[in-house]
Amino acid sequence: MGNICGKSESENFAQPGRVLGSAPPQPERASVPAKISSPPRTLGGSDAPPPPQSDAQNGGSNTDEARRRAAEAAEARAKAAATKSTGKLGTQLAAQKKQTRNETLKELSNNEIRQRDADEGAQARTHN
Repeated sequence: MGNICGKSESENFAQPGRVLGSAPPQPERASVPAKISSPPRTLGGSDAPPPPQSDAQNGGSNTDEARRRAAEAAEARAKAAATKSTGKLGTQLAAQKKQTRNETLKELSNNEIRQRDADEGAQARTHN
């Protein structure tokens, strides 16, 4: 008797094994390119990269400029997200996010009480 989903032949020992403690054969790795042809670019910049300048000459103004641009871009994204109209579901989600934990628990409790009262009323009507 055999397994319904298994193979009828045993192929477990068809290939030669290896000695205990020996490592499995390692796959070949891809070679690393010798040189990158383009200069590094900053994210969020314009299409044309600015001319390369050393930080020693500018006193680190490139990093300050990049940080300032990133902050401006983040502020613009935040303003765009805040002014974007999201409709009925978006306003409901915003209201739900503003609720504190206690307000959420109180609302759930009130819903449960209303449901229980409705069930008791329905049970009383069907009983009589």
